[in-house]
Amino acid sequence: MDETREPHGQEQTEKSDGTIVYIGNDPVMQSALDVLSTLGNTKKVTIKSKGNSIPNAVAVANIITEKMLNGNSKVEKITLDTDAAAGIGRMTSTIEIILVKI
Repeated sequence: MDETREPHGQEQTEKSDGTIVYIGNDPVMQSALDVLSTLGNTKKVTIKSKGNSIPNAVAVANIITEKMLNGNSKVEKITLDTDAAAGIGRMTSTIEIILVKI
């Protein structure tokens, strides 16, 4: 997959301390339900996104913590960063949001 393109769907990978969910340009509620089901199976989920999909990732985290699991989950950490494409001079913002179930 070309690193400069944004993902259009979601992808999940296992990590030693939880699951990583990549948020793309899918509908926000569908993504939130996918993250909710993943969070039901594990205590920690890392939501990652980049570029124009960052608002979707933030919306998913808000839906989970404020509406679906209000009082039963929290945002543990948010990391914003920028990736620079080598030699091209193009920069892409990235976000990582860690949600934990209380």
